Amino acid sequence: MNEVISTFIALIPVTLAQSLILSFVVLAIMIPFRILSFPDLTSEGAYPLGGAVCAIAMVSGVPAYLAIPLAVAAGFVAGCATALIHLRFKIHTLLAGILVTTMLYSVNLRILGKPNVPLFKETKLFDYLDLGKGMNNLEKILIVGLLMGVVGFGLRLWFMTERGIAMRAVGDNPDMAEAQGNNVDRAIFLGVGAAGGCAALSGSLMVQSQAFVDVNMGIGLLINALAALMIGETILGRRKISQQLLAPFVGSLIYYQLISFCLAAGLAPSDLKIATGIFVLVMLGAPILKGKRNTTRLAKESIRE
Repeated sequence: MNEVISTFIALIPVTLAQSLILSFVVLAIMIPFRILSFPDLTSEGAYPLGGAVCAIAMVSGVPAYLAIPLAVAAGFVAGCATALIHLRFKIHTLLAGILVTTMLYSVNLRILGKPNVPLFKETKLFDYLDLGKGMNNLEKILIVGLLMGVVGFGLRLWFMTERGIAMRAVGDNPDMAEAQGNNVDRAIFLGVGAAGGCAALSGSLMVQSQAFVDVNMGIGLLINALAALMIGETILGRRKISQQLLAPFVGSLIYYQLISFCLAAGLAPSDLKIATGIFVLVMLGAPILKGKRNTTRLAKESIRE
């Protein structure tokens, strides 16, 4: 047991940096799903798209801090494409996201020119904060943590504006929001586009963190992000917009530490999908089971009375 704990502690800096980067993907799932009631799968394609655009830009001589906005813009366009397919062709949101993600695989291959591209010689964003030898993970944690705070605070301010409140109203009741004069299509475009941008931001940070990009880097990411979101919402709740915005970050931190503990305990990497599925089932089923227990308890108390 001591060996498991020591291994887990040694992995904390690595998994903490990784969880902060991937928390933007969790945020990308939350925005359309919870804010707009728009279940979307575009993030699985926008994530490697952001990585591909960032990598090619850096290889072409673009500084890392400028390559990231290019990646975010590409992800925003991918999200808008999903919204356009849904709104104009009346295709279900999930199918629209699947179509865009499928097409993005070919787009990413075209951008990269080959399945993977190394970035070992390029100057990454994390290289600008040089804390010394052996402090790479701390550099990543500080920079990504700062970005996380900026993005979270910016979204918090946005959702308190008139247009942000209108976007939330569209998610609650689109017919009522339209009757009140809100532009439903614009809200969906902005929301789903912003989600694609967040996923692409995560991809651009991840390729700089691992110093290479792979066209398959987004496969299977959605189930991990969904598990993290469920964990965060179960812990924090989602009645307030601040809770809803914090849930992806808190859930991502906890989820990847759980995965790290499973690896430290000797669980094979091939079994992590089973562990992830169990996490999701527990998070989804816990509120239902809790409600049933409360109902049973109230029924017994009423019978006694």
